[in-house]
Amino acid sequence: MRASRLLLMLLLVQNRGRMTSDDLAAELEVSKRTILRDVEALSEAGLPMIVRPGRGGGIELGFNYRTRLTGLAADEAEALGVLLGRRAPELAALGLTDSAARATTKLIESLPDTSRAIAKRAAAQFRLRPTELPEDERVSALAEAVRRRRVVRIRARGPGARTVHPLGLTFGASGWEVVDALDPSTSIPLAECGTINISSQVFSVPPP
Repeated sequence: MRASRLLLMLLLVQNRGRMTSDDLAAELEVSKRTILRDVEALSEAGLPMIVRPGRGGGIELGFNYRTRLTGLAADEAEALGVLLGRRAPELAALGLTDSAARATTKLIESLPDTSRAIAKRAAAQFRLRPTELPEDERVSALAEAVRRRRVVRIRARGPGARTVHPLGLTFGASGWEVVDALDPSTSIPLAECGTINISSQVFSVPPP
């Protein structure tokens, strides 16, 4: 979490210029003391962090230091802005809402000035209305099984129990589906899975 905050602080100061510790603390939702410790950490890492005390002072980057996500054409920046501006309920189901918000801010802030302005404008102009998803606690459980390569039994409490090696989850018109490493050519609709049981057993991914 700290490394993520340090990167975002760097991008904020780089793109917005001199910022006070109060402004950074509010933006990053931490205390001023934490901001000052983070500035010290960035300085120790070799970044030219300058702290100007007193009225009109603040924290800024020296020596025209820049880190950039470059090479985006105007239409690419616009498309990126629309994509990043979408609230995705699928991410909420996977427990990634906050992570996506942090990543979105970092990506937008890392763009060059012109591209960043285009992306922000596009996010405000073109909004993709999210599709409402029914809550299903099995999705987050299966997502964790995918990340940790845990063997899963579906229809665990029924006569048709089946052991699967969840390689991935896909979402489409028919809802969530489980990709089974034992039979990757056919996805299993979550609606057909019934109860699931996540075991402690780990499976290996077959070579491509």
